[in-house]
Amino acid sequence: MDEEFRSLVDRLRDEAEGAGASEAYERLVAVEDPEELAAVLTRGGQPLWARELAAFRLGLAGDRRAFEALVLLLNHRDPERCVSAAYALARLGDPRTARAAAALATNELRVAYALTPVRLLARLRAPESVPALVTVLERRLADPGDPHGRVAVACAEGLGELGDARARPVLEAARLRPRLARAATEALARLRPEA
Repeated sequence: MDEEFRSLVDRLRDEAEGAGASEAYERLVAVEDPEELAAVLTRGGQPLWARELAAFRLGLAGDRRAFEALVLLLNHRDPERCVSAAYALARLGDPRTARAAAALATNELRVAYALTPVRLLARLRAPESVPALVTVLERRLADPGDPHGRVAVACAEGLGELGDARARPVLEAARLRPRLARAATEALARLRPEA
């Protein structure tokens, strides 16, 4: 059992026990049949902890039936759910993941929840990653009083990880902001030379 799965199992055990569903939880942790796990995602009335556990396990197994549930969890208000979903999505290997993460990261109405999708985009290194991160960072820079500094820092760090020279203009602008100066400077040092 890897560390991320262990963390998820511990967190969801507490939720299930709080709901008086310890037996159902133990059964779902132990089930080996992917069809049973997939049924949890399609059967009505399933608690969130059960859907999350089933989607996570299917995602780790590379079963694309987990994709939609994991994307919904990636956009959840609970940061731990988002992180677990991002981990499973990265392992799932579904080609739709980068597009979904980019849509969530660039949705200005949900920017308060964009941190995990931004980090996932950097990890995926997909064609959608650089344009989405540049867009999010430009929007953060457009408002000097923007309250989403952690999202802006994550964009700068992600652009540095990706090393794409297309990020240079936005990182140069970010370097002028005290809250972003360090992350932007470090990211600029990692960019490949322009072709």
